[in-house]
Amino acid sequence: MKKENAMPIKAVPYKHQIEAFYFVCSLFGLIPQMKLISIGVALLMEMGTGKTITTISVIGALYNAGKIKRVLIIAPLSIVGVWQEELLKFADFNYTVAVLSGTGNKKADTLRHMTGTPLQVVIVNYESAWRLEDELLKFNADIIVADEGHKIKTHNTKQSKSLHKLGAAARYKMLLTGTVITNKAIDVFSQYKFLNPTVFGQSFYIFRNKYFDMTGYGSHTPILKKSMERELTERLHSIAYRITKAECLDLPATTDIIRYVELETNAAKVYKDLVKDSFAELSKGEVTVTNVLTRLLRLSQLTGGFIGDDEGNAPQRISTSKLSALEDIIDEALNENKKLVVIARFIAEIKAICKLIESKKVKYSLIMGGVKERDVQVSQFQNDPEVQVFVGQIATAGLGITLTAASTMVFYSLDYSMSNFEQTKARIHRVGQKENCTYIYLTAKGTVDEKVLKALQNKADLARTLVDDYKNGTNPFTAGGGESDE
Repeated sequence: MKKENAMPIKAVPYKHQIEAFYFVCSLFGLIPQMKLISIGVALLMEMGTGKTITTISVIGALYNAGKIKRVLIIAPLSIVGVWQEELLKFADFNYTVAVLSGTGNKKADTLRHMTGTPLQVVIVNYESAWRLEDELLKFNADIIVADEGHKIKTHNTKQSKSLHKLGAAARYKMLLTGTVITNKAIDVFSQYKFLNPTVFGQSFYIFRNKYFDMTGYGSHTPILKKSMERELTERLHSIAYRITKAECLDLPATTDIIRYVELETNAAKVYKDLVKDSFAELSKGEVTVTNVLTRLLRLSQLTGGFIGDDEGNAPQRISTSKLSALEDIIDEALNENKKLVVIARFIAEIKAICKLIESKKVKYSLIMGGVKERDVQVSQFQNDPEVQVFVGQIATAGLGITLTAASTMVFYSLDYSMSNFEQTKARIHRVGQKENCTYIYLTAKGTVDEKVLKALQNKADLARTLVDDYKNGTNPFTAGGGESDE
């Protein structure tokens, strides 16, 4: 394996990604004169450091070496589409990919047709994976990738048991997460039983009794034995590559990640109908910036999950696709013990976000219209380790505050102001920030979200662009500016 061209990707990797790639290849026996050391490897790489592109490189190297023909990637629902996009963007090898969707019968039928000479890549979400266990066993994947592997941290859940069974039949396994240890070191067992059961064994109770004392009321709380800390850590890292964002000195100062979400069928239909109605309404009167932005507002509100009416009633929830995607991001940040800033435009969205965070029993700070003592909210987020999430309304949280306790900001939704956009981003990217910053944009695919984000990133006048689209005979409310989204 020649180092200069060993990573089969259409990109120039960062130094830490090259190191991670060679670490995995060495354990998988892909380096000349090296034997297989482990059938499973963990990439403990924090959000924004490039776990996906590194994994694609390993998959390509295994395929090019004639070691694998079938790949199974299991990921949270909101990340399934990301894998398909990243493969298309970066994979420099011959492959066919299928995302399992639709009914159970349709998913099974898709699996049965995954044959041929190119590398066969199947992507499925965790919930579907355990329901399709028998069909996936018949697919007989050579390598299984468990993305956001902390999803199987509890050893006796259905999806954990299913991953253990699927993993036992695969030649290679990879687990991707920020860290395998969340709040409890005991979470290591289930993830490593999938990866390589020789590290911590097959029995949860033998593992627990060896490394933990059971304390508390009823002796239900496991506490890692001081005498076993070093052994557990050494075993854990024996098959794991660990890197934090702070350690990646070659990363750019800021990284933008667009996380696409798909509106549910009903929500997508309502959206398309609203696009047609909005376009028709424009033709009835003078086309002004105000008219265009007023109609754009309702479409933007819908992509965030809510639809209002003309009577001033409270918006009705119509979609949870963005909220589900946000939940996965929050879980990832909490798993890494990292703070997170979430920015949204509409009150209904912010209330839904806060309710989600409360359901996880996580403390958070909030700044939106009507919230007093902004300094207290900011101070708690900056200084209190238990306050892990900051929720802000883009119109009120974009000025005069410092949120450098976080290095990742999620834009749940955007308004149309370039000033608000730049000012809000600067809340985490400013003096006092010790890490490179990551911005994640939740974007409903095929909607105005794409057009709004593109205009803001390109520093274009969104309103003028939309008016010009209409005057040129195209629908300003479609993602591509055409007559329809279809």
